[in-house]
Order: sequence, then structure tokens, then C-alpha cells
Amino acid sequence: MLALTITFVTPGTVPAAAAAAEPPTLLPGSSQAEIFATNNTDVITDPNDPRLDTRLTEFALQVRTIIQANGGVYSGSTLVDGVFWSSSGQYVTYERSRDFDVNDVDELELRHIAELVGKEFDQESVLTFRHLPSSSPAVDAVRVEVPGVDVQRLYEGLMADPVVRDRLGGGSVTLDGRLILVAGVADLSLVRSFVTALGGDWLAATVEYGDWEFVG
Repeated sequence: MLALTITFVTPGTVPAAAAAAEPPTLLPGSSQAEIFATNNTDVITDPNDPRLDTRLTEFALQVRTIIQANGGVYSGSTLVDGVFWSSSGQYVTYERSRDFDVNDVDELELRHIAELVGKEFDQESVLTFRHLPSSSPAVDAVRVEVPGVDVQRLYEGLMADPVVRDRLGGGSVTLDGRLILVAGVADLSLVRSFVTALGGDWLAATVEYGDWEFVG
């Protein structure tokens, strides 16, 4: 029996299969930018560690205050299970994180907000992604989202592949099992191979274009 996979595409996204061929022109996404951040400073290697059960509710309120106090419009956040590679500490850690949606910021304002979040919560770095049309000369990154990958597979995959963890710095998985990876646009084929190795369905993935920065 043939299985039919249908990908519903929202503005600002394209099916990953098309992105691997010729990047199309994209419309702005639902948010202008994203900030991936946590308040965790511990190294956690057990996926069942109770510290990973936190909802980060107070953290979300604190980051919202920072965003709004520095010119941004807070548009909500998504609780995610993160995996972070520390190049300075040479370790991979699980960490509960949040993906914050931010509007009405330019590149400098977004970086400034991320710097404040990093300093406030003693973070090695904070990841930002600014959504752009694929035709923009400022594009240097992709945001790939793939259903059906759990955080333990992501952790084990990064542990096993030093090239991928150095290039990506980590990744996130939503509570309903959607893998989110942000990478340099030149590494799209590397991301595709990594997703496939994790058991993800590349044909069900979506790709967004923009620019990224690890602020810290």
C-alpha cells in the first residue's frame, strides 16, 4: 500500500524537498524573528531528569518583559525540549527551553535583546533566527522543522556526529514531537542527511529562510 504524505505549508515556508532543489521566494512568516533561550546552567545527560519537567513559566514572563522593554513586540512562546552543544565546555546537554516569537525588531534590536537574555540567565549563548524572503541578500540560514523525531534521538545523534554538532550547535523538539534545526544555508544538505539518520521524514519537513546568530 502506498502511503501519501501531505505537507500543509504556511506563509514563509516551503516543503524541504523543494528547498533542496531551488530555494523559492518566501513570504514573511508568522513572526518576524525567534529567540531560542533557557535559564538552565546545569549539564543534564539523563532524558528522565526531573529538571527537564519544568514549564519555564516564570522564565517566559521574564523574557517577555525584556522583549517589551527593549522595543520588541512579544508574540508568544513555545515550550521545547532542547539539546545544546557547548563548544567551550565540550559537552552536550539536555535542557528545557522556550522558542520566543518576536516582532517589530531589526537585526541590532534582536541581538541586543538576546544579549540581555543571555546575561540575565548566565547563558553561554542565545540563538536568534530572523525570518527573511529567500531572495534577500541577508539570508545566511535555514530553519528546518520535521515531525516525528524525539529529543533522545536528537541528543544521541549529536553525540555521535561531531561535524553536525559543531555546525548546528544543537536543536529543539516541541512537546508534540516536531524537530526544529537552525543551520547555515550552505548546510542544508547536511541537515537533510542528519534528519534522515534520525529517522525523520524529509518529505514531511518544511524549510524557512533567514539569518541566524549565536549571541553570547
